[in-house]
Amino acid sequence: MSQKTERYELLIQQAKGLLTGEFDLVANMSNLASLIFSELPDLNGTSFYRYQNDELILGPFQGKPACMHIAVGAGVCGTVAETKQSEIVPDVHQFKGHIACDSASNSEIVVPIFQDGQFFGVLDLDSPKFNTFDEVDDHYLSQIAPIVFGVPAEKGVIA
Repeated sequence: MSQKTERYELLIQQAKGLLTGEFDLVANMSNLASLIFSELPDLNGTSFYRYQNDELILGPFQGKPACMHIAVGAGVCGTVAETKQSEIVPDVHQFKGHIACDSASNSEIVVPIFQDGQFFGVLDLDSPKFNTFDEVDDHYLSQIAPIVFGVPAEKGVIA
């Protein structure tokens, strides 16, 4: 198991432990954004965007101020909102229509989030380094992002 995989396996357990028994979406997005930002290396932004009124609207995040409204189809986040497929961008400066919310960002990964089969929004991670993200990140972030909807506590266990 690679060091990256081990880090993600631990992150999943931390996320589940942190959010077990809590179902307030804002609280969960806030804590999960903070956890991801503090535990993964080489990040300068971790943001949740919610799909509402045919656009993405900024939710809880960690990092410098972020774009508040993103049109479907615009930039990396808007592309994911349109295709409902993850985007791994090794060099954001080569991505047509990239929106530079933080000029220090050089690579990005955006994964779609679904709730009960419906598109909810995206999880957006930015890095000041090039080529930061790969399929391993996509695999694990796609599992971690939906944890924002809460983890039921086991019977008899008080969270």
